[in-house]
Amino acid sequence: MNKTVIGSIAAMLVLGVGVVFAARGALSSGPADQAAGQPTVSTAAPEDERASASVTGRPDCLSGTVAGVDLPCLGGEATGPAADEGITIVNVWAWWCEPCRTEMPHLMEVAAAHPEWKIVGVHADTNAGNGAAFLEDIGAEMPSFQDSDNKFAGALGLPGVIPITVVLKDGEVQGRIIKAMTSAEEIETSIEEYL
Repeated sequence: MNKTVIGSIAAMLVLGVGVVFAARGALSSGPADQAAGQPTVSTAAPEDERASASVTGRPDCLSGTVAGVDLPCLGGEATGPAADEGITIVNVWAWWCEPCRTEMPHLMEVAAAHPEWKIVGVHADTNAGNGAAFLEDIGAEMPSFQDSDNKFAGALGLPGVIPITVVLKDGEVQGRIIKAMTSAEEIETSIEEYL
């Protein structure tokens, strides 16, 4: 009987570990990853399929690459002017990021005040649908790219935190603002330091 009890306990432990790993793999961003400020990467579906899943009615994106990185548009089409020409401000964000929720409306104020700057987002998470819902929830009409695989941050050597604002001129990085900003004035001043 002792062997039966020990065998049952061992089987339950193995089953429990398997369930935990299966659940963790099925989640696009777990609480531990969110708390650490790190987006997770899932390979469950091709990038273009993930970018378009459950996402409609979003603004069109700039065309071409962003700082040389080719990313799909989050729900829109890539029909606008070229991202790598002129001044482009790229805000890296994720749907679960509370500082991003605070910063984004101020970024929209800056976009309205500076039509000469192309201000776009890069959603750094595998869940495109949640990203689009986040933008809808806060009323942000900012065109955003979907970065399910962290290609943008990897190519530019960005740290694993968000939000990050990258200032580009003709596709070349002029500066990185690695902090959450809390006013339109702070965003504008921070960007102008690199122009």
